[in-house]
Amino acid sequence: MTITLSCVARSSPILTSVTRRSLNSPRRSARGFKDFSPANAILCSIPGVSETTAQVIIAEIGADMSRFPTSGHLCAWAGVAPASYESAGKRRPAGTRHGAPWLKRTLIEAAQAAAHTNGTYYSTQYARIAKRRGPNKAAVAVAHSMLDTIWHLLTNGTFYVDPGADYFDRRRDPAIQAKKLASRIEALGFEVTMTKAVA
Repeated sequence: MTITLSCVARSSPILTSVTRRSLNSPRRSARGFKDFSPANAILCSIPGVSETTAQVIIAEIGADMSRFPTSGHLCAWAGVAPASYESAGKRRPAGTRHGAPWLKRTLIEAAQAAAHTNGTYYSTQYARIAKRRGPNKAAVAVAHSMLDTIWHLLTNGTFYVDPGADYFDRRRDPAIQAKKLASRIEALGFEVTMTKAVA
């Protein structure tokens, strides 16, 4: 598979720089990408990951995940895992680790692209986090989730299957949700009596 820089340039200046650097590397030549075509196809099954983005990610991390014992190790290496400082026995959040800057930027671009897809897990995850913590932190969180997914897919050699936009609703405990709704109704001055429906 041959990559032309003119095609990359139309998509992103960041990907242009990363891809140019990858193509100039003896280990990551355009001919070398042919060896990673199965991995490339796996990554392209993920929402928000274009063919060019997949090639950049593979050029940065490779297709063999055995050098990363867990997905957490990969995410930390890439700089999309939360960092923390410990003082007096207490851990405090400290943004994300520095990691691999080119890979991190590429993942964030992929996360932003995934955020604009319709009816996907990543678009819902982005919307939920952006509402509470803003778009920047939401993009980093989705980038972390995507790289975690990439590690598992490449490790198992499987394609991505989207959990769906309703994933977060399906994993909620109905009893806990009912209590929260009851509390909100009671705060409005109403009395609430709950009886579990008979199936």
